[in-house]
Amino acid sequence: MKKSWYGSAFLLLSLSLVLVLSGCSSKGDAAASTGTGSGQQKTLKIRIADINTNPTFRVAVDKGIFANHGIDAEIINFGTPAEGVNALFIKQVDVAFGADFPVLNAVSKGEYSIIASAGQATDQAAAVWKLYVRDEIKSAADLKGKNLSFMRGTFLPYLWDEYLKEQGIALSDVKLTGQGAFDEAFIALKQGDVDAAWFTGSALTDKLAALEGVHELTDMSKTPVRLGMGIVAGNAFVQANPEGIGEFLAAVDEAAAYAQEHPEEVADLMFKELKQPKEATLKDLPTNPWNVGFTQAAYDSLDGQKKYMVDTGIIEQDFDLDSKLSLDPLKQALPDKVTFAK
Repeated sequence: MKKSWYGSAFLLLSLSLVLVLSGCSSKGDAAASTGTGSGQQKTLKIRIADINTNPTFRVAVDKGIFANHGIDAEIINFGTPAEGVNALFIKQVDVAFGADFPVLNAVSKGEYSIIASAGQATDQAAAVWKLYVRDEIKSAADLKGKNLSFMRGTFLPYLWDEYLKEQGIALSDVKLTGQGAFDEAFIALKQGDVDAAWFTGSALTDKLAALEGVHELTDMSKTPVRLGMGIVAGNAFVQANPEGIGEFLAAVDEAAAYAQEHPEEVADLMFKELKQPKEATLKDLPTNPWNVGFTQAAYDSLDGQKKYMVDTGIIEQDFDLDSKLSLDPLKQALPDKVTFAK
């Protein structure tokens, strides 16, 4: 009887422990899966390539817009958008943006896709790109034989080619010097190491306007070049996180609209975080609005730029542009913003 009693007690104790441990396990599993089964939004970590003059991502972080869309954003700064796009190749970032040139260069290299367009190829947007030259250059004809700056990995060689062609000057008639960032080009122009350079952003162009020995010769709106802008990511990242990518794009679109509607707040934010003069932000905001989506104009801009890059050997192997578009997350998140149809 005693042995039987001990056996029953041991069985009851064992069952109790199983129930307790089972309860602990269930609680632990629920904590680990918060946001998937509890009705709360799952958080996606995204490392975003950015530049100091772009307020859109910073607004999305500062105003909690990324957080509201389930995005844990880490902003990583680069000297140019092209450097940010290149960072995709070494997996330093998950998402980057840039002009058609670096974006196409990225998708031509392998498993990368364009997930949205971020800007419009308009005359207004083109006009903010200014060509500053040394004072001895009075007209485009004087550029022959001169040393011209360009940002490595950007569309600027294409812009130089198109602009000089219209002026009857061949690329072989000038020297092109590649540089890594606009600040580097500014110093080179100031010191006379280069004779001409394209710049954008009021913070820089205001400094150039006050700089002795240089003057503005023209702007990009007076050339045939119009600059598209795309957002690009690795295929594996997009395929693994389609809903998260959609939420990311919706958040960027919301932040872009907020920035246009609250310029003073944005100017304060950019000064606080980056010491960018408020007046520079206020000048740049209305001329460079982000508009997340994908239109026929965005496709045509990419297609035209691709043709140039293939024809000139910048892209060695041609590819099917349509196969490099991953627009399904955008269509799910912002269906009205996708007017292009394959």
